[in-house]
Amino acid sequence: MKLLLDTHTVLWMVNGYEKLSSSAKELLLNNEHELFISVVSLWEMAIKVSLGKLSELDGGVGVVISKLESMPIEVLPITTDCIKTVESLPFIHRDPFDRMLIATAVSNDMTILTADSNIPQYSASCIW
Repeated sequence: MKLLLDTHTVLWMVNGYEKLSSSAKELLLNNEHELFISVVSLWEMAIKVSLGKLSELDGGVGVVISKLESMPIEVLPITTDCIKTVESLPFIHRDPFDRMLIATAVSNDMTILTADSNIPQYSASCIW
């Protein structure tokens, strides 16, 4: 399965898996799955750090990037297909970062690993 990790999923994984559901942790630790993070999540983290909203991320987004480099996780760019998909999404969720994650998952036939209860309202496949 191709799993696109939501921003909070990445943060909880990098911080030791404690806040993840048992099934999410099991999925992340199963080497049979391909793991992906969107550059949008890194962008979101950087903005939140600069606003003082991610004080638990000591060292900023650079720490996350360093940890991801040692993990089997691919960082995905924003593509024009994703942008076109965002345009067609209904406005159930107004968060632009989440909307881009949804579009990325839909465009790349991925399942989003998320605890966000708004995301399953879209056509994207989700699991937690």
